[in-house]
Amino acid sequence: MPETFNSNFEPAIVSRDVTPPLSDISQSLSDFIISRLPDTSHPLGKPAHHHFKKAGKQLRGRMALTAADCFGVPQSISMRWAAAVEILHNASLVHDDICDGDMVRRGMPSVWAQYGKDTALALGDWLIALSFELASEAACIGQTPKLVSVLSHHMAATTTGQALEFAIDSYPSWSKYMDISTGKTAPLFVASVEGIAHLAGRNDVITPLQRFFTAAGGCYQIANDMLNVIGKDGAASPASDLLRRAPNAVIVMFRTTLDREHAAEFDSWLASGSEHNALNWQTRLRRSPALSMTSSALMSMFDEAESSSDALPSDCQAIITPIKAQLRHVCRDLVADNS
Repeated sequence: MPETFNSNFEPAIVSRDVTPPLSDISQSLSDFIISRLPDTSHPLGKPAHHHFKKAGKQLRGRMALTAADCFGVPQSISMRWAAAVEILHNASLVHDDICDGDMVRRGMPSVWAQYGKDTALALGDWLIALSFELASEAACIGQTPKLVSVLSHHMAATTTGQALEFAIDSYPSWSKYMDISTGKTAPLFVASVEGIAHLAGRNDVITPLQRFFTAAGGCYQIANDMLNVIGKDGAASPASDLLRRAPNAVIVMFRTTLDREHAAEFDSWLASGSEHNALNWQTRLRRSPALSMTSSALMSMFDEAESSSDALPSDCQAIITPIKAQLRHVCRDLVADNS
């Protein structure tokens, strides 16, 4: 799965006297993760440090630490949980780059492009092991054994969402696409805060948070798909998802704009796996109303996320503020550019 949004926009967390600056949260999390990576004498040391040389936006880990601050969970516990979720997300990125053939990650060569697929596969597995080790440490210190099963549950949900993408033998319907996109994106967002909620004994916030992050996860994936089609997601060429036959919201919408004859022609081309005539389909895609239609769907999903956030207790608002701010910024920019 792509790392959501390539925008440089970095939203600020709501100002609260007890909340450290966002840059401090990110740096502390980065430092902790790096401290748990193998040194360069280890077979996976160099690829691990290569991957984490640029930390990314760390949204999942940052939300966990913000939630811990809101709910009064000590950092000795919350840092381990935040790192566990963030490292698990990064393991998925290392593996997904192999699956997708993506040679660039965060402006650098992806792990498999730099060190080979076997090493990247091994590193992803090693990071999964580290993630569960950290979750176990947080569970032990926080006397909350359920944490390990929470992480396991959401990892299973994420991999199931990914497997749905591989399982399709034709381009999916919109509802199937949403199952895939939310399945890949939402679970680890939910996990980041759900674990902290269990540590704090705040089971009352888990269900509304799940609703919010399911809608937010859909927004993230749709926005990434739009960025892919217009050539702003860092891929080698615009609409690279079309060449990879990867589920993409804009392409799903594009197919609905075709009449029966052209839809059959498009399906036949997709099934062939050939790049012949790809430029023609990319051009038709960009000239179709699919981007505008997808913009409307994105705003509907964003409105759903906004609405579900209203059901959260007031002490949860600071947790989701960074996500809402970034979603609002990116969604509105994309809609303005493509309506």
